[in-house]
Amino acid sequence: MPLVPTVIEKTGRGERVYDIYSRLLKDRIIFLGGAVTDETANLVVAQLLFLSNEDPNSDIHFYVNSPGGSVTAGMGVYDTMQFIRPKVQTYCIGLAASMGSVLFMAGAKGSRHMLPNSRVLLHQPLLGGVSEGQATDLSIQAAEMLKTRERLYNVMCDHTGQDFDTIARDCERDKWLDAQAAVEYGCADDVLKHLPTDND
Repeated sequence: MPLVPTVIEKTGRGERVYDIYSRLLKDRIIFLGGAVTDETANLVVAQLLFLSNEDPNSDIHFYVNSPGGSVTAGMGVYDTMQFIRPKVQTYCIGLAASMGSVLFMAGAKGSRHMLPNSRVLLHQPLLGGVSEGQATDLSIQAAEMLKTRERLYNVMCDHTGQDFDTIARDCERDKWLDAQAAVEYGCADDVLKHLPTDND
């Protein structure tokens, strides 16, 4: 089990100990660091819903450093980001690949930030599932894969401003984008070297 740092906060009633992720959540920060799985997606969805209910008028800050993962789990996070009232600002730190790139680009327009050395990877969805079985089942699975790919490409079109044919062509093979290229492609809105201050 990975070591999770703790933060000790002094209050009027003594000290309170938080794990680092709970302390970040208090500041409306959500962190996805790793693969998109049912477990990580459920945690992110729960945090989004909690912060939305707590204060629907304040932004949520969602940091993404993910190689991607489950499309169905990721689309649950995506739908929740679009569903809730607060604006979700996204930050790409390190890598936003595959489903991770979709979640990153799904942030509120004008609020999708790349850190200078971060990268985005776009490609076709990789779907697991039935690899052997009756021909009818394999045909159903193949049709579902194509539908999912089309749905994802449409989502990417919505958030990048690229047309469907461009997305489909670029995702035929891995398409790597550095921070500036991600902005030019429409995945991101700016490159941040540091967090803005009140003086910026």
